[in-house]
Amino acid sequence: MINSTQVLYFTLGAYVDYGVLKYLFFLILMFAYVLILCANVLLMFVICVNRSLHEPMYFFLCSLFVNELYGSTGLFPFLLVQVLSDSHTVSVPFCFLQVFSVFSYAIVELYNLAIMSYDRYLAICHPLQYNTRMTPHRIAVLIAFAWLYASLLGAIPLFLSATLQLCGDMINKVYCDNYSIVKLACGDTSLNNIYGLIGTFYTISCPLILILYTYMRILRVCFSGSKQTRQKAVSTCTPHLASLLNFCFGSFFEILQSRFNMNRVPTIVRIFLSLYFLTCQPLFSPFVYGLNITNIRNICKNLLFT
Repeated sequence: MINSTQVLYFTLGAYVDYGVLKYLFFLILMFAYVLILCANVLLMFVICVNRSLHEPMYFFLCSLFVNELYGSTGLFPFLLVQVLSDSHTVSVPFCFLQVFSVFSYAIVELYNLAIMSYDRYLAICHPLQYNTRMTPHRIAVLIAFAWLYASLLGAIPLFLSATLQLCGDMINKVYCDNYSIVKLACGDTSLNNIYGLIGTFYTISCPLILILYTYMRILRVCFSGSKQTRQKAVSTCTPHLASLLNFCFGSFFEILQSRFNMNRVPTIVRIFLSLYFLTCQPLFSPFVYGLNITNIRNICKNLLFT
């Protein structure tokens, strides 16, 4: 007989009692969150108020920065509360809301990076046709597609998980994760697992194929083009590649940890790496773009130091 219960709260089992050190962790997390808010809002403000930056690449960057705020806000306030709390429980509705927030953040991030690689491909490989291909209407459609597609894709596993009958309430993480909820189910989870595998593969492979294709074409043009073309490619593609590799590193470990037994990895390492793409990426993106893109860097200098 299946021993199922109506679960009203989940318990997060990855938290450890560090005593007074929890106040230090709270301050570190608070500082990181404030830094993320300030850095992303600053760059969004710079892009919005400077007409010289009203170009496709900067609009895509603005969408990226909005997503960094969205993803970090779905996690940091929750972590700040949990770090100071003695009982690490979370209500089922809020847990599902966080699952949706984290899942949709990751999809928007990856598709935004794919769209930006397509934009760089057009700018470098087809400069004469760039303005006719990357119109304001196409920019709006691409950005809207990334957000709407992420919302739809994030809602489906949420619906499948919400209908499951659960036999436990312990999630061995510091935040809510869909696959951890699925593993608590009493009955058959074949549909959840099949959708999870197919959805994950499709969601990751499509943008990565586009990114690989665009960079292969960009490299081909760089090797056969002028020095000016190579300099343009390096200056605009370097921060994009750095941001992409940083995000892929964090996401790759999170997918591995969700699907495989990682008990041999020390707990503190698992916690750090599971939080990496949600904490470091929102901080990494504004700094790598703000420091490497000359137009943004110069405007920020004038705004902050004059």
